[in-house]
Amino acid sequence: VQLVESGGGLVQAGGSLRLSCAASGRTFSRYATGWFRQAPGKEREFVAAFSRTGGYTYYADSVKGRFTISRDNAQNTVYLQMNSLKPEDTAVYYCVADQGIITSSLRNGDHWDYWGQGTQVTVSS
Repeated sequence: VQLVESGGGLVQAGGSLRLSCAASGRTFSRYATGWFRQAPGKEREFVAAFSRTGGYTYYADSVKGRFTISRDNAQNTVYLQMNSLKPEDTAVYYCVADQGIITSSLRNGDHWDYWGQGTQVTVSS
């Protein structure tokens, strides 16, 4: 599976961005999908994910209520709508996918097989 993110950029605090992740190479609907982020000097952090069945979504506490993950299986695309952005949301955002990951491992980046190249999100104060 190849993953390509887009939609990052510079936005003021309180603003919104929508990230997209286009997947190719496999039947996307059979994969768990999600987003991680990494800020300079910080560890990689789970942001949001869909379970492999697509029936459940999971969010980090830091983004719950502000970010929404969605997917369009027909377009092989997963999205991350980010609202009420804060300077602490500044990071490189990575799209992830995996066919066999179990729910208890979704928040652990080491368990995801496929990663995109990342897209930079910068939130100014």
